[in-house]
Amino acid sequence: MSQLAPVSTLDLDLAPINAELGRDAQALVNWAVGLGQPTIVTTNFRPFEAVILHMVTRANPDVPVVWMDNGYNTEATYQFADAVTKQLGLNLKIYLPLRSRAHREAVEGATPALDDPRHAAFTEEVKLEPFARALRETAPKVWFTALRATDTAVRAQMEPVSINPDGLIKVAPLLHWSSKELYEYCEKHGLPNNFDYVDPTKGEDNRECGLHLSH
Repeated sequence: MSQLAPVSTLDLDLAPINAELGRDAQALVNWAVGLGQPTIVTTNFRPFEAVILHMVTRANPDVPVVWMDNGYNTEATYQFADAVTKQLGLNLKIYLPLRSRAHREAVEGATPALDDPRHAAFTEEVKLEPFARALRETAPKVWFTALRATDTAVRAQMEPVSINPDGLIKVAPLLHWSSKELYEYCEKHGLPNNFDYVDPTKGEDNRECGLHLSH
């Protein structure tokens, strides 16, 4: 049984944390890890994902890295995932949909278009259900994510640290980073990158997939 004291989100005053650490990514990571609570970092191995993974594993190499592998990733993305996992020694936890891509496509055909009524069910099956399963199994109190304010209109309104309705502390250290800053970090630390990335649940770069809306 864990001996960690529970974190009361009521005791966390996020305003000064966001003001003081919101633009100091590594310091924010260190603060969140320093809470001493069960923690995960999610990844989809899109461009620049090595940055958040490097920062978090510098603070705690054993943090579970949760990947909802939807089965529709490019070859480059799978190769990138293996390269980063090996280089950083990631504690990678892969969550797959309950049906394989081959099974799903044999029964229902190709990925539904964004305006297809079936698209919501597709997103639920390949991303949201695996994430819900990951949360049940890892039971985190702190969730690191690499989301950025420039990604979508929803994310532009977020703070670096926020509390989800379920009490999960969501930490986005790279929220205010530019692509140039991310590129320079990768170069400085010799990290691999991946620009051949596709998310079939989003379809468009500036569209939410649902993960940060439902959680």
